[in-house]
Amino acid sequence: MARPLSEEKRKALLTAATNEVASAGVAASTIRIAKNAGVAEGTLFVYFPTKDDLLNQLYLELKSDLMGFLAADYPADASIREQIGHLWSSFIDWGANSPDKRKALRQLSVSERITEASQNESEEMFYNLETVVEDGFKEGILRKQPISFLGGVINALADMVLQKASEDSVKLDQYKSMGWEALWGAIARR
Repeated sequence: MARPLSEEKRKALLTAATNEVASAGVAASTIRIAKNAGVAEGTLFVYFPTKDDLLNQLYLELKSDLMGFLAADYPADASIREQIGHLWSSFIDWGANSPDKRKALRQLSVSERITEASQNESEEMFYNLETVVEDGFKEGILRKQPISFLGGVINALADMVLQKASEDSVKLDQYKSMGWEALWGAIARR
């Protein structure tokens, strides 16, 4: 009978992969990932049969981590503006608190190595958040636009806010607030 896989080793491999993908992109070395996780390279492939399996699982883990952060204390009964404001603030806080996770997720999100199945699973995680945006369109609060375009605007503004905050972390809240005003101005119907 095969020994059960260790959740501790799996998490160590995903943490090491996060750090490596954040710095080297999807070209990250499996040897370095295994070494930084404290296991042999062969052990990595016991947990993730191929590098693509590792990258896809990492993508889903990071998306799940982000979703958990966004959902914490989510004001479901608040106005659309307050709900989207909460999501913005939480997204910036996640990126500021976990810069390697954010960098790795950005790398993986544009990689051709992420399968359609993983992308679909990720979209399912965020379905409820898309519903908020759709409700904003229906109620005339938000300008009608493709959700993928809106996501691009959010990511671009978040990148700017997080870059400025990395240069002067004391001003994170100020940059987050300026980013929110820019975002709301770009998406809200006047």
